[in-house]
Amino acid sequence: MAAWMANEFFAEAGSDIAIRITPGVGGIFQVFADGEKIYDKNGEENGVFPNLPRVKELRAIIREKLTAAVA
Repeated sequence: MAAWMANEFFAEAGSDIAIRITPGVGGIFQVFADGEKIYDKNGEENGVFPNLPRVKELRAIIREKLTAAVA
């Protein structure tokens, strides 16, 4: 799951993004962008892994952060 999401994020940002995947325990799965948590499976997502529409939302957040950084 994490590798699939990473590929989606690379597709969005290319070499303008750095991705670190850190194994967790107990079902922890979080995504941070520029230090801000944008996804937390066991938090706001109620234990649900992201589906394609949710990953597209996360890609949009990353795109916005990259655009803001360039501006």
